[in-house]
Amino acid sequence: MVKSDALQVHLKSLNSAASLKPLYIFSGDEPLLMMEAMDQLRATAKKMGYTDREVLLQERGFDWSALLSAGQTMSLFGDKRWVELRIPTGKPGRDGADALKQFSAQIESQSVGSEGPDTIFCIILPKLDGKTKTSAWFSALDEAGMAIQLDSLDRSQLPQWIAGRLKKQGQEVQSGPDGQRALAFIAEQVEGNLIAAHQEIQKLGLLHPAGVLTEEQIRSAILKVARYNVFELTEAMLAGDLPRLNRMLDGLKGEGEPLVLILWSVTEELRILSKLKAASDAGESVQNLMRANRIWGNKERLYPIALKRVQPLRLRRAMQVAAGLDRQAKGLHAAELPADPWDGLRLVGNLLR
Repeated sequence: MVKSDALQVHLKSLNSAASLKPLYIFSGDEPLLMMEAMDQLRATAKKMGYTDREVLLQERGFDWSALLSAGQTMSLFGDKRWVELRIPTGKPGRDGADALKQFSAQIESQSVGSEGPDTIFCIILPKLDGKTKTSAWFSALDEAGMAIQLDSLDRSQLPQWIAGRLKKQGQEVQSGPDGQRALAFIAEQVEGNLIAAHQEIQKLGLLHPAGVLTEEQIRSAILKVARYNVFELTEAMLAGDLPRLNRMLDGLKGEGEPLVLILWSVTEELRILSKLKAASDAGESVQNLMRANRIWGNKERLYPIALKRVQPLRLRRAMQVAAGLDRQAKGLHAAELPADPWDGLRLVGNLLR
């Protein structure tokens, strides 16, 4: 499985239909990045004659024979075909797994001539967990074609991503601290919502000519369209980023996110952090414990940083506050805590700075 930069290299190397793969598999949970990557590939394929498009959606009662027969069915107009299969859950089930393995073998048995494959298949999946990536059906697809993993942008990458988008439409921010502050402002307004971010950046292109944008122009044009989730909230907590944590709490509260769910997630992170802290102090391997607790991705980097930063007394106090907030959310009295549990969550974040 390759990353998005490998796809870009592949696209640049395509000089004829014979260079195209008969099968591409896209996996990711960021709709904008998925859509743009697929559009790039499809536009390239369309120039090479793949103009007949068919879309299959795997849902309850889906007939997997439709996929197996798609490559053998000729276009009514004699055009080369582009066939998409969308698997929204990423779980094809037993019948689907068997069909995908059979389909992969069918793809590998086909001979591709100088005019390229008659049909290009594109399978769209959500972000896959480690178990699914090692499953027999996905491994078969990966071997038969090109599997691309499109990772979501980390918060730290967002300002640079915004600057790149502005550059594509002939705009840029001011140099120095003013420009960096403007990029940080946009990132705060659009975090967690790349499609809306894309639209806001396009709006700047419509409102202002090419060239340098001032911070004032940006602040007057960009709307607050950020969307947060509980996973990102706990990342901010582990990073000790209190301003970001407070913005997220405001956003989640405004969106009506259930307080009980957030409390459970925060408490779970505190429990794991406490366990890792005790293990670290006892000389045990933190890396082994992180693997045992299925800590992957960005949190694999954040936990060791938090362990070095957070003092044991403050961690214990944070756990006491979280336990009190749980009682408070259930309608029970919790002494020495803010009346609003959302403010209590800010207190937890402050203790982990």
